[in-house]
Amino acid sequence: MLQGKTALITGASKGIGYSIAHTFAAQGANLVLISRNLPALTEQKRYLEETFSIQVAAYQADVADIDQIKAVFAEIAGQKVNINIVVNNAGVMLDAALLMLKQEVLRKNIEVNLYGTINISQAAVKSLIKNRGGSIINITSIVGVRGSAGQSAYAAAKSGVIGFTKSLSKELAPLNIRVNAIAPGYIETDLVAGLPPQAKEKTISNIGMKRAGTPEDVAHVALFLASGLSEYVTGQVIGVDGGMMI
Repeated sequence: MLQGKTALITGASKGIGYSIAHTFAAQGANLVLISRNLPALTEQKRYLEETFSIQVAAYQADVADIDQIKAVFAEIAGQKVNINIVVNNAGVMLDAALLMLKQEVLRKNIEVNLYGTINISQAAVKSLIKNRGGSIINITSIVGVRGSAGQSAYAAAKSGVIGFTKSLSKELAPLNIRVNAIAPGYIETDLVAGLPPQAKEKTISNIGMKRAGTPEDVAHVALFLASGLSEYVTGQVIGVDGGMMI
């Protein structure tokens, strides 16, 4: 489904990002992977190239650091890599009640989740325009859609991603570039690994399908949005939450 395409994925060393990279590779896409964890990316690059006979480039960078992002994209341009698909997956989830919210927690939520998404999109869009089309997929959160007590800073950042997605989709639609978002619900990743067992049980009891989601559940929707199957879909926020929003 993605043969001949090149997909750039941030936060690709684990969790949802890793699963999206694996899913895209299995469909023939070449990959540009970005993460702060270079050793993990290097191992992933070796595995994906050997398993799927594709080309993989791995870069260590913090998406919140615009200078690092500029350096990465300068190298990508130097290698004459044309990007067709962008997945803004890198994110953090730092929780705090408003009265306990520290500036560094607020800043980290906004800089990584929102600024990072905008930084990468801005850097990559020139390649999409050159290719006369493409797909940008932003990973937001169900918390950005419906809110959550004790997560006001995280919710603000992820809601910002939704607003960015909808506005950018209008800006880029005439250029045949689609911009959509995925709003995962409770997905079994490192972001939720630290939750107490009782909190996990309570959360799952509120899910219509009565199970936690997997990174693969999100990756399959990302594949739909990256492929020609969604060529008339833009400006949408697709929930992957097993019925939490019903």
